[in-house]
Amino acid sequence: MEDQAHGLLSMPGVGFFGMLIIGILAGYIAEKVTASDHGLLTNLLVGIAGSFVGGTLAGLLNIDFQGWLGNLIVAAIGAILLLWVWASFRGPSR
Repeated sequence: MEDQAHGLLSMPGVGFFGMLIIGILAGYIAEKVTASDHGLLTNLLVGIAGSFVGGTLAGLLNIDFQGWLGNLIVAAIGAILLLWVWASFRGPSR
């Protein structure tokens, strides 16, 4: 298969609107796993940032992911890691 260049705001094989939907779902999954409480926009931002983090980690570990499910799994794992790191820097909630 031929390597394709991907921009910063794209996910391989899903397109821009797919990226938005996957970002919202990944943020929602991360919100539930970490017992956080966020709105739709925050879930979207966390999910998109998580896809960047998860995609970078998958690339470093030579893990190949493609399509909706692969991108959703990688984005959700990245979003969970982001929320976990954020919570550890914030300290215990009041």
